[in-house]
Amino acid sequence: MRNRRRLIPAAFLAVPALALAGCGSAGDQGDDVASGDAATDEPTAPTFRIVASTSVYADIAQKIVGDAAVVEAIIDSASLDPHAYEATAQDQLTIQDADLVIMNGGGYDVFMEGLIERAATANVIEAVEYSHDYPGGHEHADDDDHDHDDHDHDDHDDHGHIHGFNEHVWYDPHTIEHLVEAIRDTVADLEPELAEIVVDGADEVIANIASLEDRLSSLEDAHAGATVFFTEPVGGYLAEAGGLIDVTVDGFAEAVEHGQDVSPAVLLAALTALEEDDVDVLVANAQTGGSETERMITEAESLGIPVIEFTETLPDGLEYFGWMDANIDALMDALG
Repeated sequence: MRNRRRLIPAAFLAVPALALAGCGSAGDQGDDVASGDAATDEPTAPTFRIVASTSVYADIAQKIVGDAAVVEAIIDSASLDPHAYEATAQDQLTIQDADLVIMNGGGYDVFMEGLIERAATANVIEAVEYSHDYPGGHEHADDDDHDHDDHDHDDHDDHGHIHGFNEHVWYDPHTIEHLVEAIRDTVADLEPELAEIVVDGADEVIANIASLEDRLSSLEDAHAGATVFFTEPVGGYLAEAGGLIDVTVDGFAEAVEHGQDVSPAVLLAALTALEEDDVDVLVANAQTGGSETERMITEAESLGIPVIEFTETLPDGLEYFGWMDANIDALMDALG
C-alpha cells in the first residue's frame, strides 16, 4: 500500500487551531474554605463525557450539549488521516470511562473499534447507521431486506469498508440531522438532568442544518445537472444534495482512497472524461492523494476545468457549519 500525500490548503493552515468548549474545570475553592470565608458560587465542572473519533463529530456534539458536558476528539488535527490513523495509549486513556462515544463507522475510523472494545464502552453511536445508503442502517429498520446479519460479508474489504458505500456521511445534511437526534436522545436518556439543554441545543443545530439545505437548494437551482469528478469520494453527498452529477470513473476514487494503484485502463478513462469535456469541476481530497490524483489535477488545470479541494476532517479554526458553507461556496464559485 502506498503512502498517501497530504495536500492541506494554505488557507486552512493559516487559521489558528480550533478549541472545543466545555473542557474546563471548576476553580479551586480550597483557599476560601481554609480561611473560613463562604465558598464562591462557581459553576460545577461537567461530569458527562463524550468522546468522538474526529473533530467533526466532536464539534457537532459540542453544539448540542454546550458547556454541560466534556467533549473530546481522538483526531483533532487536519494533518491526520483517519483512514491510516493508529490509536495510541493516550487515546485509550481518553476514551476510558466515556459516557458516550461517537464514531463514523463503516470502516472509516476503524481505529476506534479496538479502543471501544478495550474500554468496554457500552454507549456508542455510529453515524453511518443514519445514512439512507448504509445497508442495515436505522433508516432501513422497517425493511426486512436490510439487516446487518443478512448483509453479505464478501462486500467488505479487509478494513471493514463496504464496497460501493461512501462512508463520508458527515457531508450529508440528512444523515447529520438524524445523528443529532440520536445524540440528543441518548444523552437525555443517560443523563436526564441534561435533557432540556440537549433538546434546545439539538433544535438549534437542526435549524442550522435547514439553512445548509436551503443553500444546497440554491446551488441546485443554479447548477442542477453540472458534473463533478471526485478523485476520492469525499464530498459526494454534498454535491448530490446540491443537484450535481457524480461522473467519477468506476474504480478511480476507491483505489485512491484505499492507497492502491489506479489501473492504467481506469486512469485512461478518467483522463478521457476530462478531455471530452464531460467534467465541469474536479474535486480532490486536500489531505491525501497520490500520483494519479496529481495527474488528474494537472490535466484538469491544463484544460481549464476548475479544481477545488475538500477535507476529510474539520479544518483548524473552523466549525462544522462554517466548513460546509465554505465547501458550498467553493462549488458555486467553480461552477459560476
